[in-house]
Amino acid sequence: MMVRGLLQVVSLLMVAVCISSKFQLENGGKKWALLVAGSNGYDNYRHQADVCHAYQILHKNGIPDENIIVMMYDDIANNSMNPTPGIIINHPNGSDVYKGVLKDYTGDDVNPKNFLNVLTGNAKAMKGIGSGRVLKSGPKDHVFVNFVDHGAPGILAFPQEELYAKDLEKALMQMAHSRKFGRLVFYVEACESGSMFDKILPEDLEIFAVTAANPSESSYACYYDDERRAYLGDVFSVVWMEDSDEEILTIETLQQQFELVRERTNTSHVQEYGELDMGPMHVSEFLGSRPSEPKSARFYTEKSSPGMDAVPSQHVPVAVLERKIEATDDPKEKRNLEHQLHIMLKLRQHMENVTDDILLVATGKNRRRVQELKTNKYSLKLEDFDCYKKLVKSYSENCFKLSDNPYGYRQLHKLASVCGHDKVNEDSVLKAIIKVCSTHPYMQNIV
Repeated sequence: MMVRGLLQVVSLLMVAVCISSKFQLENGGKKWALLVAGSNGYDNYRHQADVCHAYQILHKNGIPDENIIVMMYDDIANNSMNPTPGIIINHPNGSDVYKGVLKDYTGDDVNPKNFLNVLTGNAKAMKGIGSGRVLKSGPKDHVFVNFVDHGAPGILAFPQEELYAKDLEKALMQMAHSRKFGRLVFYVEACESGSMFDKILPEDLEIFAVTAANPSESSYACYYDDERRAYLGDVFSVVWMEDSDEEILTIETLQQQFELVRERTNTSHVQEYGELDMGPMHVSEFLGSRPSEPKSARFYTEKSSPGMDAVPSQHVPVAVLERKIEATDDPKEKRNLEHQLHIMLKLRQHMENVTDDILLVATGKNRRRVQELKTNKYSLKLEDFDCYKKLVKSYSENCFKLSDNPYGYRQLHKLASVCGHDKVNEDSVLKAIIKVCSTHPYMQNIV
């Protein structure tokens, strides 16, 4: 009896050591994670699906919930359009990734200010908001940040506001100087996500950043589901997560995962920034590791190629309507869907025309200069952001509220080019925004 009891104690100690070894680093530090889906609305199903899957990977890999923080609007799982209430999947015929997911900050609490306060560990600022939890990481700890949403030059989108690269860089610098981490890995899924770090992120902060796209291209959605009438994931995200489901993370390095993800993400150009010398570190040092065979942790039973049905992120609402039109045999429903598509495309063309007219007025109808601004994929520098913020704010307030019209993000490269152009005056563009958006034909008639 004593022997059996002793064996049970030893067994429990061994389990505790195993869990501790997965969670703790060799230097005694811990692993922390902040997961963010910055969008809302059923059209953006994939963003919360990605983040839910990321949570499941960390959770199964032994990182305790007290060291994981999740921000997501939480309007997908029980959305009236979801045919499987309470369930979210991230892969065709995949299993539920929503069950058990932490929901520290939901609804309007998912915003740039709260994100930066959680990231930098500002518990005082988060008191009374959501769970109030923030990263409590220290100088020995490793931090993993995963952000998924829409993007634009130097911008990551949130449901009602935008996060600018300059503000993110300031927060990361603050964390580094306050010794809030030993090493930090940042994976970003968004259009033009490379612009958040290109020529902005210093290379000596012990931060390794990987982005779904370069500074001037779209990221891509994938895995369209006929039943849910939604794209289940984003190419970059599902590639790195499905790799993490299958690989032995105590063997795979950050650089190996980057190379594999860059090769398999054949829709956009995956980029790496910051401290590239962190490449030889093992993925397990940030995502944890599991004692069982990797395949047992999959959230799908069959292999699929995410690039097969991939579409640019901004094209998702159009692609969904086109698929609905193709799938219906009801003439009335088809006419209704075709009308919705017509209005959507008309609005998009209108947004392009309005933005071009702003540039035309601002440049004194210099069409050659307008063409330069439209075609120049300018890489924003830190000193450009005061100008850029003013232009984007005015554009969103006077023309198209960006959170309501995500296609507007596709127009912002034109404004970014203004801030890097010595022959175009910032004030002239601000005046042009007011003039054009208050008088442009059909401006008041578009819903």
